[in-house]
Amino acid sequence: MFLHNTRLCRLASGLAGGVRHLSGQKPKTAILMLNMGGPTHTDQVHDYLLRIMTDRDMIQLPVQSRLGPWIAQRRTPEVQKKYKEIGGGSPILKWTELQGQLMCEQLDRISPETAPHKHYVGFRYVNPLTENTLAEIENDKPERVVLFSQYPQYSCATSGSSFNSIFTHYRSNDLPSDIKWSIIDRWGSHPLLIKTFAQRIRDELAKFVETKRNDVVILFTAHSLPLKAVNRGDAYPSEIGASVHMVMQELGQTNPYSLAWQSKVGPLPWLAPATDDAIKGYVKQGLKNFILVPIAFVNEHIETLHELDIEYCDELAKEVGVEEIRRAAAPNDHPLFIDALTNVVADHLKSQQAVNPKFLMRCPMCSNPKCRESKSWYRQLCSN
Repeated sequence: MFLHNTRLCRLASGLAGGVRHLSGQKPKTAILMLNMGGPTHTDQVHDYLLRIMTDRDMIQLPVQSRLGPWIAQRRTPEVQKKYKEIGGGSPILKWTELQGQLMCEQLDRISPETAPHKHYVGFRYVNPLTENTLAEIENDKPERVVLFSQYPQYSCATSGSSFNSIFTHYRSNDLPSDIKWSIIDRWGSHPLLIKTFAQRIRDELAKFVETKRNDVVILFTAHSLPLKAVNRGDAYPSEIGASVHMVMQELGQTNPYSLAWQSKVGPLPWLAPATDDAIKGYVKQGLKNFILVPIAFVNEHIETLHELDIEYCDELAKEVGVEEIRRAAAPNDHPLFIDALTNVVADHLKSQQAVNPKFLMRCPMCSNPKCRESKSWYRQLCSN
């Protein structure tokens, strides 16, 4: 079994120049990049898990106020060990800062009428927390704020939780009256994002010997979701499927491919097949060459660097007899991806539509009162 792993080189080269911040100049347009985040150091792991396990938008547990903290405490040592194995912490903040910096540099050039642009990072479960970043934005007094989800495909558990946290913040804090607000809630089918994923796959395909290149299984993998959320009508599975379909179109349908789901937590039924089960199943069928493609992640973090690279591409592959397995890098700072971010925001700024009507819809079987209140609040916010 052969594993080609260049993640550390990619990270070092991508961040070698450091991250520059706009200083001494008032931004006209603030772009708040929303994501789950990840602990930069292992001493942040417990609080990170605690916020996840007590967020009912992310996960619903019985007696959650008691069970959530118990699970967080119990899982902390195991998760800390995993972060130590990928270098001591998540690189998601470094990547997001770099992506935002490069995006805003391009936006200043191509959209001078909305310049200067400044990116901000708002994480849901770890610093910089979204509510703290909102205070920073208010202090900078921009004319416009774009709430830009860094989950390309929308789910109530991820994107929805981030947007709900902003609603919750302003339910108990004064909303600035002199800022125009707008939302980019989903962009999983954007052509430049699709081209980025396709190029990441081509880069890995080229490393297989020509005699077996066309038989390599392209195994797309995305974070799983409980079936009870799917059955409520969460759009996430269909949006992931659309991204996969468009990437394979971009590649010209060159290889066999499939979609699997990773990172299941707990005993309840989630989307299947699991990524590790898919690898096992295909090996039993005689298919032993793979490229794993994290289709829902825009930068490296624990699910790519540990779950995919260590648990699947290394440990599982050896266990089941994989011949060769590679993992396509996340978009990170690929020039096509920076162009994608820039294009998504530039088109949004030129548009007269402050919010996608789809965002204002609830799932058909939604039973979350916060979701109803949040959607109503955003409808009013984005109409001002």
